[in-house]
Amino acid sequence: MLRSPRAVGLIAVAALTTAALFGSARPAAAAPAVALEPVSDLTGPTAMAIRAGDPAAYVALQKGTVVALTADAAPRTVLDVSALTRARGEQGLLGLAFSPNGTKLYVHYSGAAAGETVLEEYAFTGGVADPATRRVVLTVPQPQPNHNGGQLAFGPDGHLYLGLGDGGGRDDAGSGHAPGGNGQSLQTLLGKVLRIDPSPSGGMAYTVPDDNPYADGGGRPEIYVSGLRNPWRFSFDRKTGDLWIADVGQDKWEEVTRLAPDAAAGANLGWNRYDGAERYLGDSVLGTVMPQIVTSHADGNCSITGGYLYRGSAIPSLRGWYVYTDFCNGSVKAAKVRKDGTVRERDLGLALPTVSSFGQDADGELYLLSLQRGVVKLVPAT
Repeated sequence: MLRSPRAVGLIAVAALTTAALFGSARPAAAAPAVALEPVSDLTGPTAMAIRAGDPAAYVALQKGTVVALTADAAPRTVLDVSALTRARGEQGLLGLAFSPNGTKLYVHYSGAAAGETVLEEYAFTGGVADPATRRVVLTVPQPQPNHNGGQLAFGPDGHLYLGLGDGGGRDDAGSGHAPGGNGQSLQTLLGKVLRIDPSPSGGMAYTVPDDNPYADGGGRPEIYVSGLRNPWRFSFDRKTGDLWIADVGQDKWEEVTRLAPDAAAGANLGWNRYDGAERYLGDSVLGTVMPQIVTSHADGNCSITGGYLYRGSAIPSLRGWYVYTDFCNGSVKAAKVRKDGTVRERDLGLALPTVSSFGQDADGELYLLSLQRGVVKLVPAT
C-alpha cells in the first residue's frame, strides 16, 4: 500500500495560511455539523471517478484494478491492469478518468518494468473497459520510485490533465538541472501538470492543444503548470473552472494553490525556489504564484491530500468551501479563499487515517478514500 502521503505525493494543509503569514487571515468560521458515512471497505483505494449518465462510482485500487460501486451491490471489477502495474510504496494504479461522453476510460499507473508513468485509454462499453482496445497514450520515465504524481482529470475545457511529480529525491536537485531541478525546467514533463487532447494526430498518440502555453516553443508543449514537487491531487471547481492544486512539500510545509481559468496556463508555482511560501533554493523566479493555503509539519502534517470545492446540496453551510486533509494528520478541514486573498478555515471535527484521495459524485457530494478504511461519504450529521 502507499506509504506516507508525502511519498505518495499527497499534501498536508495545516493551520497556517499564506494570508496568515502576511497578517490578513480572518477568524476561523464555525464548522458545519458533518459526519463520515461508510460506503465500501475496499483496501487500498487511490482514486475515484464518475461517468456521464452512470450511477456507479468507479474506484481505482493501488494493486491495479478498477471497481464499480453501486448501491446494494458488491464491488464489480471493470478493469484489471495488475499484471502491467508495479504496486508498492508510492507506485501503483494512481489515477483514472472517464472521457466527457463516458465512452473511454483513462488510467495512470506505474509500469511493471521500470516504474515509469503510463497513461492508457480503454473503450468502455457494456459496463466494463475492453482490454482489447488498450492504447498507450503517454509514457514518462521515472528516475525514482517516489513523487510520481497521480491525478488524472478532464477539465471544463474537455482536455485531459495529468499531474507528475519532480522525479523524487530531496530538493529536486538530482536531475542535472540544479538548483532549478525538474520543477523549474521546461524541457522535462516532471514536476508539472500536463494538458493534452488524448486523440491521436500527426503520427502521435495524443494532440497538443493549440492554446497550451508552450505549444509554439519555449518548453515542452504538453506543459500547462510548472514548479511542482508532487501534485498528488488537483481538482476543478465545477462552477467556476478554477484549478486547485495540492502540492506535497519537502519537510516543513504543505500547500494548495487556486488558479483561476485565465491565470492557470503557464503558471509557475515555485518549487524548488520556494517550499510553501518560504524561499528555499536558488534565485527567485519572476511571476511565481504563491499558495493560498500552507500547512505546517509542526502540526502533525506530512503530505497533503487535496480535495474539492464543495458544490453539493446536502450540507448547505459547506458550499463554496475547499475540503482537504493530510495523510498523516487525518483531520478533515475546509478553507475559503476570498477575492481579497484572505483565507478562512474550518476544522470539520472529523479524522480519517491514510486518506489517499477524494471523490465527487454527479450531485457534487464528496467522498474520502482511505487506504485502510475504504470509501466513506461526507454527510450532514444527524
